[in-house]
Amino acid sequence: MTTDILEMDKMEETKKETKWKPTPIETVHPEHVDAGKVRLFKDPDWVLRMTIEGDRSYLLVKVVRAAPLTQPDRYFCILDIKDEAICMLEDLDQLEKNSHPFVFEEMERRYLTAEIESIESLQNEYGVSYWNVETNRGTREFVAKSVAEHAQWLGERRLMIFDVDGNRFEVTDIDKLDKRSQGLLESVL
Repeated sequence: MTTDILEMDKMEETKKETKWKPTPIETVHPEHVDAGKVRLFKDPDWVLRMTIEGDRSYLLVKVVRAAPLTQPDRYFCILDIKDEAICMLEDLDQLEKNSHPFVFEEMERRYLTAEIESIESLQNEYGVSYWNVETNRGTREFVAKSVAEHAQWLGERRLMIFDVDGNRFEVTDIDKLDKRSQGLLESVL
């Protein structure tokens, strides 16, 4: 009798160990994509989709810049739902004209950058700076960590500042700021 119970316990343990697990679906992207066969569209209006003519379709894609700061008008990457690269577009002209508005719309939404026209106030406390600025998109207040370390110089007089939420603020030319704004900016750089 004890042997039957021991055998039953072993059988239950074996069942627990061999519990069914779903097999993940792996997506294999094509090795080479002819950009001329790529069609971007929205269906519904808020979901960007892509079809590679004669090959496959993707239900959700993102278009990102491969070099957003140095070459914002070239090198676009189309990513799948897992943020894996499907294909790279060296130039937008490689893509059919009907897809261009979708790329522009994605770029505008994803890389929204406010240009700082003047700095109204700036306080720096323990490496954190509190900004009140006038931009081409209106008055904005934001918080940035250690601007001296985390701001990105895009040229000799051009500066990109990222706030704690990932928003981007650009000073296109420090010399074009008024003297007071220049002084405030220099205090955190």
